[in-house]
This record gives sequence, C-alpha cells and structure tokens, in this order.
Amino acid sequence: MSKKKTNPKSHDSLFKWLISSYLLDFFEHYFPDIIIGEFTFIDKEFISKYKALKESLKGDLFVAIEMEINQIWHEVIIHIELESKRSDMRKRVFQYLCYGWLLKELPIWSIVVYTDDAKWRQSLPKSYWYAFTKENKKIYHEFDIIKVNKEKSKDLIQKKSLLCKLLALKADDTDISREDIIRDIYQTAHEMRDTLSDDQLLLIDQFVDYYKKIPQKTVTNIKKEVNMSFVATTITEHYINIGEELGEKRGEKRGEKRGEKRGEKRGEKKAAKRLIAKLMAKKFNIQSRRVMPRLDPLRTDDIMELGEDLLAMNTYEDAFQWIDNRKRLIKVRR
Repeated sequence: MSKKKTNPKSHDSLFKWLISSYLLDFFEHYFPDIIIGEFTFIDKEFISKYKALKESLKGDLFVAIEMEINQIWHEVIIHIELESKRSDMRKRVFQYLCYGWLLKELPIWSIVVYTDDAKWRQSLPKSYWYAFTKENKKIYHEFDIIKVNKEKSKDLIQKKSLLCKLLALKADDTDISREDIIRDIYQTAHEMRDTLSDDQLLLIDQFVDYYKKIPQKTVTNIKKEVNMSFVATTITEHYINIGEELGEKRGEKRGEKRGEKRGEKRGEKKAAKRLIAKLMAKKFNIQSRRVMPRLDPLRTDDIMELGEDLLAMNTYEDAFQWIDNRKRLIKVRR
C-alpha cells in the first residue's frame, strides 16, 4: 500500500485558514498571558509590497494587532510562519522581520508553528545573531516556536475551542482513536452550528477530510451519528453563494436588473451587519469579529431589529441569546 504524500501547499493553506479563522483561540491556547485587542490581517499588503516573495509568503500569516505590554497598549506586527518539516528557520524569520519593519515600522513578534509528524529528540534554536555592540557583544533576534504534536490529542480534545479540537488531528494521538477525535469535532460543531459561519463549517470538513487517516465511510457514519450530515449541504450553499456574488457582479456590468436587485439586497445586508457588529463591539467591548459570523443567517430586517433592541441589553450574552432565538424562529418558519 503506497503512503499518501503530503502536499505542503495544501497543508500550509489549511493551517493558515485554521489560525486566521480562530486567531483569538490561537492566542488564548498558546499564549494565555498575552492580552490582545483589535487586529487586522495584512497578508495582501505584505505580498503587494514584496511581489518577488509572493510564492514563499502564501503560507505565512501577517497580522497588525494591539497588545497590552506592561499595562500599556502597543501596536505590533505578528508574523506566523507555518512549517511542515523540521527546518532551521532562524535566517528566514529574521529576514521577514526586516521586511515587516520596513513595511510598517512597528515591533515584530515572530512565531514559527511546526506541523510535522516527527517526534523531536532535540529542540531547534530560536534566536538569530544579527548585530554586535561593544557593551552587549552579540545581539540576537528571538522568536517563539510551537510544535503542534508536542501536545496530546486526548488533552486538546477536552478543550472547548474548535481550534484545539481540530489541532488534535495533528497532535500526538497515542492514547485516543481517530474516530473519537473526529466524533468529538463534529459533535461540538453540531452543538455550535447556530454560531458557525459557512466558512467555518467548510474549514472543519476540509480539515477533517485532509487529516482523517480513516476510511471516508467511517467519517460519513460519524457525521450521521451526530446529525452533521447537513454540512455537505452547507458547503454546497457556500459555493452557490460565491457563484451568485460573481453572477451579481457580472449582472451589474451587463445591466441586468435581476443581478442589480440581488446586489443591492446583499449590499444592504452587508452594510447592516457591519454597522451592528461595530455597535456591539463598542457597547460590550468585544471583538467585532466575534459578532459577524453570528449575524450571517439573519435577514436584513432581523439585523435592524436587533439594532433597536441593543439599547435595552446589558451584556453581549443578551445579544447572542437574542440572535440564537431569532435563528431558531427563522428555521421554524422555513
């Protein structure tokens, strides 16, 4: 039986998708003592500036983020390097630090995430000698290293975060079966289905499919057991929505009234979502990114009604409960 070859590009792109979708969970799990605020992904800006590095940068994440350091808020650029094999990354990481500083002139926090399956007997160095002074002698750039399979799958699967549960597929699964990991992932997704976006559901299915290491028939049976067979429909709808958006843009260019009407309706809903997300973020002091996915299933009228009811709400839990109740009502009416 031939061994399945890993496609590094698919591998890195899946992990980039995972971390960018659950960035807050990523920091909460690996760096629980770090307090972060607003953040923006700047990958496209980075690639646009350094076009010659386009291919090598595709698997990396660059984030402009607010961090509380010594009780003072600072803006920092975070570079997350994803590496699927054991490699000395010191020189490369320092080079990207330089590019990042030239682009933004802000401090850079470098993090290397190793996702390979090997069990390391010895850790890799995580500092790079780049300068010298008379007083301090050698000056080093230091960065953080995360080795995903250093953790136990059985411990990760106990976490509430879907990021941790998905990481369990790449961690040390010595004491737990693949079936149990995948069952727990889909069971949690089923319990959270009203709060997950189409994109997140698509990520879960793609991630499980790539790292399952069990027959597809077994995965299909697990999904049926936990009532997650609807994910396939959701993914199909995800692509249909993308196709409709493309059709609307073409329709607008050709002057088709149907395309224009659809585009207007979608534009209205998108604007309403952004407005309510900003209002909730400001009122309850939370990340607007926590709000946006929850608003996806709501209609424009629902979103505007939520905006009116926000005035009487005291916590973001009240708002989330309102959203969940409205989603259930929409499903009943359908």
